[in-house]
Amino acid sequence: MTPIQDCIINKNTKSKPLWIMRQAGRYLPEFREIRAKNSDFIKLCLNESLSSEITIQPIKRFNFDAAIIFSDILMLPYGLGQEVKFEKGLGPKLGKLDLDLIENVSKDEFSKKLNSVYKSISNVSSNPICKNKDIIGFVGAPWTILIYMINKMSPKKNLSKEIFNDKIFIRKLLSIIEKFLKIHIENQIKAGASIIQIFDSWAGLLEDNISEFIYEPTLNLVQHVKKLDVPVTCFPRGIKDYKNFCEVVKPDMVNIDYNVDPNKIINEIKIPVQGGLDPKILLTDKENLRIEVIKYLQIFKDHPYVFNLGHGILPETKIDMVEELVKTVRDFK
Repeated sequence: MTPIQDCIINKNTKSKPLWIMRQAGRYLPEFREIRAKNSDFIKLCLNESLSSEITIQPIKRFNFDAAIIFSDILMLPYGLGQEVKFEKGLGPKLGKLDLDLIENVSKDEFSKKLNSVYKSISNVSSNPICKNKDIIGFVGAPWTILIYMINKMSPKKNLSKEIFNDKIFIRKLLSIIEKFLKIHIENQIKAGASIIQIFDSWAGLLEDNISEFIYEPTLNLVQHVKKLDVPVTCFPRGIKDYKNFCEVVKPDMVNIDYNVDPNKIINEIKIPVQGGLDPKILLTDKENLRIEVIKYLQIFKDHPYVFNLGHGILPETKIDMVEELVKTVRDFK
């Protein structure tokens, strides 16, 4: 059994497995070298050879306990036929949302369009360097995908509340998203993913209708993954009540964000916990980094815990700081 599965399934508290969100990405010089020659992000995600190589880069460099496939949560709307592109300084931009079009997308058509993602997972899972490591497949949570598909850009830039006026449209779109997220999850598991992580990047935006838009659709996904006999982790970033989320949605493990007090979490949540460290700590100095890392390790010393960040690693992070993080976690007794 892999270290993370041992933590989740056996509730092992002795070892503290380690990986970091966005570990295959912009802080790595070897990734930047590939990215400089491949300006189209979606095409890069669909290049099974390069995406496999990128996924393995941080494993080679840091020997993390898991490889997370180099892809994006917005491969879901792309697979449904909505245009998705990334613009420097602006982030993702999505094209016109045609409900009639996506309602008629078949399972085979969707799977074929994203087949390179599944081939990448297969390549990584069969690579000897990933022996005894988890291969993490992932999806965006229904709420977060809904936001991107309707808003057509990051809600951090702009979110019009008027987009939610048509309730019938919203419910129909949410149903389609949920259907194809389940297909996307199944395909990743068949290809070799040993854990599924559900990223609800914009859970913190919602103040009302949390049950309808976050709890219920995410619970449906969690139950679907559990039926496939694979552990599932949820990251409801920014949500106000992690305790209630865990009690309703029942993931196998919850990933906490950096705005959450870990002392509150340890007292309220019984399931395995992942993450929490503010990625900005990696932009400070090694002494401060060690102090903050050890703080989390001490708090969760007697709790099943996977060390991770409370959000994705920042692109300006220095390699020696990541090396220090890894050393601190590995040396902790």
